[in-house]
Amino acid sequence: MLTGFEKIVEERIRDAQQRGEFENLSGAGKPLVLENDSLVPEEIRLAYKILKNADCLPPEIELKKQIVQTEELLAGMEDTVEKYRTLKKLNLLILKFNAMRSASISFDMPQRYEQKLVERFGKKDRR
Repeated sequence: MLTGFEKIVEERIRDAQQRGEFENLSGAGKPLVLENDSLVPEEIRLAYKILKNADCLPPEIELKKQIVQTEELLAGMEDTVEKYRTLKKLNLLILKFNAMRSASISFDMPQRYEQKLVERFGKKDRR
């Protein structure tokens, strides 16, 4: 048995079909492309789909992008003082990323430490 709202919806769909409003739609006659969202928890799938349709990234993915960009920036740096500051920023981003996730600590992203950078600072202090 249809509710009043469902009857109205069905009636409007039938009227639109009779007027030909569903003809020549993009993708007509083609199979639906269903995305594999089995790795996304069921309770947040709808929210992720809305974000994706709005061209927005989930916060953890946006943070992951920032981490990758900072790593690339760090790789091309020459100045050790600036490199040290960027390394601190990178470790803070990684710390935030790990805190956002509710997984086992064994799956956490390790913070980055560069031995050469530490050695250079040690040499400067000795001079």
